[in-house]
Amino acid sequence: MKSVLITGCNRGLGLGLVKCFVRNHLETPKFLLATVRNVDKAEELKSLAREHSNIHILEIDLTNFNEYDTFAKKVEEIVKDDGLNVLFNSAGFSPKSTRLPATKMTDLLDCFNINSVAPVMLTKALLPLLKRASIANSALPLGPRKACVVNMSSVLGSIASNDSGGLYAYRMSKAALNMATKSMSLDLRDDKIMAVCLHPGWVRTDMGGSKAPLDVDTSTKGMLKVVSELKPDQNGKFLQFDGKEIEW
Repeated sequence: MKSVLITGCNRGLGLGLVKCFVRNHLETPKFLLATVRNVDKAEELKSLAREHSNIHILEIDLTNFNEYDTFAKKVEEIVKDDGLNVLFNSAGFSPKSTRLPATKMTDLLDCFNINSVAPVMLTKALLPLLKRASIANSALPLGPRKACVVNMSSVLGSIASNDSGGLYAYRMSKAALNMATKSMSLDLRDDKIMAVCLHPGWVRTDMGGSKAPLDVDTSTKGMLKVVSELKPDQNGKFLQFDGKEIEW
């Protein structure tokens, strides 16, 4: 994986993935692009970038879709002819409302915008660079060392696994992302670009809360292992951090 772009890296799983990549000497990318909404609030990421010259911090508000073309040009200036091997759509949002009486329209719309629309539109904007990486690595099999889109989903987006209800905004947005990923895996197949959904587990982050059983390090190490070992027949699959396939 020469070039990896991860969204939502100011904290949580996005920042954890950046740490995991720079600590794993077998999978340290030549270019590790980390996006944040506000670089002034990303002190830990900036400290990492001072220690590791391959980290490039890019500022973008993923809800401002008018920025995407300009953002894609900034990415191209960094990766150049290598293109983009892995796009990790990690940024996400989860409101506090759970049951139907407490569900707000704004929560539904915000979740859909951030968790579903942004990954699709960012993939669209960066598609030429994913194609470039695929062509540059044409001798390699389908996977992350050629070109791959990894969409951070959740088991809460699985219809088959929903046995507790609630969480309308988050569940719906992740189910929509799952559908988008499946379509990507089919639409981009001829371009030799893989697309998968990845569930990080229930992790102790600001979003996951303090009661979650997994720490960020365990989750991100697992996810990096899953991504680095992806096989062509896993294109379009819904996987979790330990490699287990999840029902749709």
